[in-house]
Amino acid sequence: MRVTRLNGLMCGAAALAIAISLVPGLAAAATLEDALVQTYQSNPTLLAQRAQLRATDEGVARAVSNWRPTVTLSGTYANTDVRTDIGPAPTPVGVSSDPFSGSITASQNIFRGFRSFNELAQAEANVRAGRAGLHSVEQDVLLSAITAYLDVIRDEAVVRLRQNNVAVLVRQLEASQDRFDLGDATRTDVAQSEARLSLARSNLTSAEAQLTVSRSAYERVVGAPASDLEDPPGLPGHPDSEAAAAAHAIEYNPTLQAAIESETASRRAVDVAMGALLPSVRVDGTFSHSEDFAGLNIPLGASDTQTDSATVTGVLTVPLYQSGAEYSAIRAARQTNSADRIRIAETERAVREAIANAWESLRATTSVIESSREQVRANEIAFEGVTQEAQVGSRTTLDVLDAEQELLDSRVSLVRAERDEFVAAYSLLAAMGELTARQLALPVEFYDPSRNTRTVRWLPFGWNSTED
Repeated sequence: MRVTRLNGLMCGAAALAIAISLVPGLAAAATLEDALVQTYQSNPTLLAQRAQLRATDEGVARAVSNWRPTVTLSGTYANTDVRTDIGPAPTPVGVSSDPFSGSITASQNIFRGFRSFNELAQAEANVRAGRAGLHSVEQDVLLSAITAYLDVIRDEAVVRLRQNNVAVLVRQLEASQDRFDLGDATRTDVAQSEARLSLARSNLTSAEAQLTVSRSAYERVVGAPASDLEDPPGLPGHPDSEAAAAAHAIEYNPTLQAAIESETASRRAVDVAMGALLPSVRVDGTFSHSEDFAGLNIPLGASDTQTDSATVTGVLTVPLYQSGAEYSAIRAARQTNSADRIRIAETERAVREAIANAWESLRATTSVIESSREQVRANEIAFEGVTQEAQVGSRTTLDVLDAEQELLDSRVSLVRAERDEFVAAYSLLAAMGELTARQLALPVEFYDPSRNTRTVRWLPFGWNSTED
């Protein structure tokens, strides 16, 4: 009987080793690619940024409108009825008038101090900055989806490990209690098993809570429940050196590109402000028609008048002095451009820092994984040795429990390190400007931000967008 109970304890310990070394895989129902596709197509943050960019496109349409004429139509109509008494014997005399006039005026700008050209260039730079901003938001959203996906996989694995640990410790407690009843163990052995089981249950509760948090974050970003997620296929490719990654990032990082285009736009804004000091020329054309139907109840009868006129006017405006407001606007625009130039340098430093951090994080996590795997291997050997020594009485129950805990902790550390390695690899791609649906070759219809720009650029009227 004593041999049976002792074998039960050792079988439980062996079961933990097998459960830890063979972490159950998740059913193949949702892949990382599926999650990224769903995110790309439905994430509200990304969709809102696309709409914001389409609003920015309208700045180009407004700038183009400076070359088009403005046409206005106006008209007036009045009705007048006057009665007057004339002579000793009052004789009423009535006068009625129904004047009507209408005019159509067209005004065409010929020269606005180069403001039309510079406003268009400024608007186009703002659109390019907006596209870079959309690129940056797309990367952030996809990285959030990847992180949420990996967090769920990590936390599910940790929960499974914790569950197996609790199950094994329950069996160990039962075995310790049986041995105590037979007089082959002390009350201390039972208490140690109880304490370790309580700790395991507490850790399991914390792991389950963390899994719930991760699943909620996944559903918020991806827009679908996290269930049956597959392990990611493998690490994405990256440059061979940090210097190569940094050089690529300086050229393609969207945050830096947005800063450069914003500086271009503010430089054009200086030229627009200076254009207010230059002469402007426009041509106005007006055609008017007026009619006055006047009726008199005197012998002279009725009088009707119709008048048509057409006028073409050239207008030259030369600013002389306008209270100094234009000069203030120029100074402000120059300072804004100066700030944007400084922000380019600031952003470049931040990009280099992001590359360095991501590179070192990837290198560190790779090293941690190697160390964790070695630690797991060593703990497996140590655990096997402790269980065998416990069978011959040279090891105590506490020794077995400690060996189990060390093996479990090393397995959990390995799971977390593998998650961190993937996140670091994708963070490096994001810092380089390569974490987009197109670069990842996702099976989706890629959003073309230039299509709306082409649609509205020359649109003369209409308030409905093709992508409302």
